[in-house]
Amino acid sequence: MPKVLVVEDNKDNFKIVNYALVRAGYEVLWAERGEDGIDLALKEHPHFILMDINLPGIDGMEATRRIRESEARAIPVIAITAHAMSGDRETIISAGCNGYIEKPIDPITLVEQIHKIIGQDANENPDR
Repeated sequence: MPKVLVVEDNKDNFKIVNYALVRAGYEVLWAERGEDGIDLALKEHPHFILMDINLPGIDGMEATRRIRESEARAIPVIAITAHAMSGDRETIISAGCNGYIEKPIDPITLVEQIHKIIGQDANENPDR
C-alpha cells in the first residue's frame, strides 16, 4: 500500500482527505505543522504530499521549498489551499508545488484531481 503524506492543521479537513485517500488504497501519514511535514517527507519518502498552505510554524510554501532542496525533492507536492485569488497559482507553483487543489475539498473527486496533477491514471496501481 503506497504511503502519502498530508500536511494539514485542520482536523476536519484532514478527516475528509484521509477518508478519500484510504478509500483509494493509500496509507496516510499526517503532520499538522510544516516542520513535521518536512521531517516525515525525508523519513518516509511518500508517493506524494498534500500540503496545506496556511500552517502553524512555517507555512506550506516554505515547507515545500525546503523539501525541494532536500533528497526528497522529486516527491510530487500538491498544495491544498483556500487561496484561489489571481496570482496565487503562480506563487504556489513557484514555491515548488506540482499543482493545487482548492478548498473546500470534494472527497468524491479528490483522488482523481491528485492523479491528474501527478500524471497517474485513476485506474493505475499507485504502488511504486
